[in-house]
Amino acid sequence: MSEMVENQAKGVIHNAKSRKLVSPLALTVFVWIFLMNAMDLLPVDLIPTIWHSAGPAMGEPDVMRFLPTADLSTTLGLSVSVLIVCLVYNVKMKGAGGWAHELVTAPFGANPLLWPINFLMQIIEFVAKTVSHGMRLFGNMFAGELVFMLIALMGGVWAWQFNPSRAVSGWVSGT
Repeated sequence: MSEMVENQAKGVIHNAKSRKLVSPLALTVFVWIFLMNAMDLLPVDLIPTIWHSAGPAMGEPDVMRFLPTADLSTTLGLSVSVLIVCLVYNVKMKGAGGWAHELVTAPFGANPLLWPINFLMQIIEFVAKTVSHGMRLFGNMFAGELVFMLIALMGGVWAWQFNPSRAVSGWVSGT
């Protein structure tokens, strides 16, 4: 996997010295998000049950968001951190003057009358990309979490449908 990321970075970044930062960073972000999302493979009630049996659950006895990426603050935090790394890396590669020049001259050109519009367009692009990345990851993972919860609820409904009296007596007796 490391070689795949390195080869992909070679196609985008031609400076070998610069790739030494980008390849491991990209792989780290990928593995981090993958592992946070892989927590969805555990049973729905396992971690919340352990959490509630271990203590007071930080004053929220009925609330436990299991997937870190199913929380909007986590995904937006990840996208903001990626934006900051990209901006720092752009300044490192192009220099402060080159980056500032690109900031005010793209997309409409170097006419000084268009610099404020270009700057505004760049800021809108940075904000839109960052919010879009965070919201997409949040939406995908939240939807996945809801699907797993619905599947778990279907199992309960299935058990209730075939023997509701036994299910109620089990709930009452605690077995």
